[in-house]
Amino acid sequence: MHPSFPILIGAEIYRHSSYGRAHPLRVPRVSTVLDLARALDWLPAAQYRTSPRATAQALSAWHDPAYIRALQEAEGRKTPTEVMLQRHHLGTLSNPLFPEMFRRPATGVGGMMLAAELVRDGGVVHVPGGGTHHGMPDRANGFCYLNDCVLGMLALRHFGMQRIAYVDIDAHHCDGVQAGFAGDPDIRLISVHEEGRWPFTGLLEDDAGGNALNLPVPRRFNDTEMRAILQDLILPAVDRFAPDAIVLQCGADAVEEDPLSRLALSNNAHREVALALRDLCPRLIVTGGGGYNPWSVGRCWAGIWAALSGQDVPDRLPPKAEAVLRGLSWGGGARPPPEEGMMTTLLDPPREGQVRSEVRDRIRTLRRSWAF
Repeated sequence: MHPSFPILIGAEIYRHSSYGRAHPLRVPRVSTVLDLARALDWLPAAQYRTSPRATAQALSAWHDPAYIRALQEAEGRKTPTEVMLQRHHLGTLSNPLFPEMFRRPATGVGGMMLAAELVRDGGVVHVPGGGTHHGMPDRANGFCYLNDCVLGMLALRHFGMQRIAYVDIDAHHCDGVQAGFAGDPDIRLISVHEEGRWPFTGLLEDDAGGNALNLPVPRRFNDTEMRAILQDLILPAVDRFAPDAIVLQCGADAVEEDPLSRLALSNNAHREVALALRDLCPRLIVTGGGGYNPWSVGRCWAGIWAALSGQDVPDRLPPKAEAVLRGLSWGGGARPPPEEGMMTTLLDPPREGQVRSEVRDRIRTLRRSWAF
C-alpha cells in the first residue's frame, strides 16, 4: 500500500451535504479543493482515493456504541429525542440534525483510516475532509460529530506506528484529541490556537498530563509569529520526539478572512508548516479542520495539496480554476463578497509583522518547561 507519491483523499458527500443554511458549515469546502485541483490538472487518478465510510464497529474503537447508534438514528429525524439532545448534544445550534449527519463524519473517519493504511510504509496523504478535532466519545462538540483525528491516530497504531506527533494549527484548541490521548507518553500533542476563544481549553500551563504543548496566541497573529513558533517550538519538539508518523490538523480558520476567529495568517503559513513537518518524518497525514470562508478555506487546502504534491502555482489562476472560485457564495446571510484577488489567485500576499513579546515569552515558557 505504500504510495510513491502524495495522495489526496476526498468524497462527493461533501458536495451534496451541509449543516443547514443557518450554520457556518453551510459553505462548500472539500468540493472546492477537488474542483480547484482538477481545474489545475493537479489531481491525476493515480493520486486520488475516494474515502470509504467507517463502520459503526470501527467507530467504536473510541466512540461509545450508544452514541454511534443515536447518531445513526438522528440522521433520519427532523427533531432529536431528549436523550439525543441532552446526553449526546445532537440537535443543538452547533451540532444540528441534517440528512447526512452520520454518513458525512463517518466518511471523514474512513478517509483518515485509509490514510493511516496508505502511509504504513511511508508516504504523504492529504485528507481535507478530516480534522474534526472536537468530537467526544459520547457526544457531538463544536461542529464535530465524530473525532476522525483520534480514530486516525488509533488506526496508525493498528498499522504499527506507535509514536505519533499530532500538530494542530486550527484557530480552536483540539480539546477532543487531547481528551483522547492526555498523558500518553507515545503521543506528542502540539496545539497553536487563539487565546480566549471557544472551547476555552489549551491554556499555556496545560500539559495534558505530560504530553502536550499548548500555545494560545493573541489576536492578529501573523505569519512571522507562526514562523517563530514553527522554528523555535514545533520543529524542535517534534524532532526530539522522533515520531513514527505525524498528523497535522491544518484548519483554515486562522486565516485572516475567516469569520470565526480574529487571527491574521495568510495561507502561506499553513503550507510552510506542512512542508517543514514533511521533512521530519517519512509518514505525514495532513487534515482539514475549521474554515468558514468558502474562498479562503478552498484556496488554503488546495494550496497545501499543491505544496505537498510539488505543483507550481500560477500567479493568476487559469479561467477554469477562477470559475470555481467565482461560483462560490456564502450560502445565505449578508456577508460581502471577497476581494477580487481571492477569485483570481491561490496564494495570499504574505502577512508578516512583529513577533510580539507575549508570543516570544510563551515560546520561551514552553521551551523551559520541556527543557529544550
